[in-house]
Amino acid sequence: MVTTATNKLYLYFKYLGYTLLAISALCFLTTITGGNTINPVVWGMSGIGLLILGGLIAIVCSRLPKHVAHQNNGLWQKDLTSRGISAWALGILLTGFYILLYWFPETLQGLIVALEPFSQWLRNKPSDQWFLYGTFYTLAVMLMGVYALLKYRNNRYHLIRTCSVIFFQLGFAFILPGLLLAFNQPEFYFSYFWPLKYDYLFPSTVGYLIDNGQALGVFMVFWGAVLSFLATPVLTYFYGKRWYCSWVCGCGGLAETAGDPYRHLSDKSKKAWQWEVAIIYPILGFVIITTLLLWINSWSGGSLFGDLSGGFSRSYGFFIGSIFSGVVGVGFYPIMGNRVWCRFGCPMAAYLGILQKHFSRFRITTNGGQCISCGNCSTYCEMGIDVRWYAQQGEPIIRSSCVGCGICAHVCPRGVLKLENGPREGRYHGTTLIEREAVTILS
Repeated sequence: MVTTATNKLYLYFKYLGYTLLAISALCFLTTITGGNTINPVVWGMSGIGLLILGGLIAIVCSRLPKHVAHQNNGLWQKDLTSRGISAWALGILLTGFYILLYWFPETLQGLIVALEPFSQWLRNKPSDQWFLYGTFYTLAVMLMGVYALLKYRNNRYHLIRTCSVIFFQLGFAFILPGLLLAFNQPEFYFSYFWPLKYDYLFPSTVGYLIDNGQALGVFMVFWGAVLSFLATPVLTYFYGKRWYCSWVCGCGGLAETAGDPYRHLSDKSKKAWQWEVAIIYPILGFVIITTLLLWINSWSGGSLFGDLSGGFSRSYGFFIGSIFSGVVGVGFYPIMGNRVWCRFGCPMAAYLGILQKHFSRFRITTNGGQCISCGNCSTYCEMGIDVRWYAQQGEPIIRSSCVGCGICAHVCPRGVLKLENGPREGRYHGTTLIEREAVTILS
C-alpha cells in the first residue's frame, strides 16, 4: 500500500519531471531558432538529455504509484487523452514536425547539426534529417516503452512484447543501419520487408544493393525476399500477424508505446470498418502492381512503360509513404488513435491480414458465459474491433485487422478472452453458451 507521504513524494517528482520536459522544449526551440548565435550541439544535446531525464521521472512517478488495475483510470477525463485542446495542440505539433521534416528540413537545421557528433560516432557520416527522425523515433519508443513496461508490469506477455519492440527498433532499425553506413555498406533495415518497405524489391533498389554491397548486398536482397514470401506466411500461419505487427515492426512499436495512451480513441463504427476495407487492400494492390510494372519495365529496358512505372513509385512515396504513414499516421495519434496507419494504410498489415484470416492457426477464443458486457475489451481495442460482441456470442475472434496485441484480454476483468495458436480444425467453433432454461432451479 502506497502511503499518503509517498504519494506526495511521487507528485513532487512528477512535477519535477514536467519542469525538466518544459526546459527541454525550450532548449529545442533555442536550437532551432538560435542560428549562428548559439552552439546547437550544446543546446540540442542538453534538450535531449533533459527530455530523457524528465520523461523518465514523469513516467515512473505517474505509473508506479498506481495499482495495475487503475492504470486506465481517468483517460476519458484527461484533456490530453480525450481529444481536448491539449490533444489537438499535440496533434498539430506532431503534424507540423512531420511537414517540416519531409518538405522543409532546412527549418530543422539546428537540430540536425546538434546530432552531428553522434552521427559521426555511429555512422561516420554527417547528420541529416533522416538521422534526426530516427533518433527521435527511437527515443520515443524507448521512453514510452518504459511507460508500457510499468503500465502492464503484472503481465508477462506484455513485458516481453514491449521489450521486443524496443529491441527491434533500437537494434535493427537504428544501430545496425548506422553501423552499415559506418562500414561503407548500403543502409538497410532488416526489420522491414516488402510490401511495407515497398522499394526493397524494386529493380533499382535491388541493383543498388548488389552493386554497392557486393556479397552483403546479395544477402540483403535474399533476406528481404525470404522474409516477404517465405517467413511471413509460415510465421503468420503459426502465430497470426501479431508476430510482426506487435512484436517486430517499428510502426507497431511506436503505436504500442508512444501511442498506447490513445488506443481507446480508435473508431469502432461500421463505417470506419468499411473505410478500412476500402482503403487498405487497394494500397496493397497498388504496391503489387507498381512492383510488377517496374520489373516488366526493367526487363524491357524501359521500352514498354518509359517512366510511367517510376511515376507510380514516386506517387506512392509521396501520398502513402510521406502523407499517410507519417503526417496522418503519427500526427493524428491524439485525435484518431494509435493505429491509423496500420489499420487504414499499411500494405504489410493487409498482406498479413489476408494470411491471418484464411491461413492461420491464430484466434482469440472467448468464454461467452463469463462475459459481463463491461465493454473494456472493445474500448481499448486499438484496431476498432467490437470485441465485446464476439465475447457475448462466445465466438472466436478471427479478424484480418487484429494485431494480437492482447490488450483486450489484459483489461478483461473476467478472463473471458484468450490468445491461442491452436489447430485450424474447429477454428471458427465458439464456446457453448449456457441457456437460461439450463439454470432454472424452480420448475
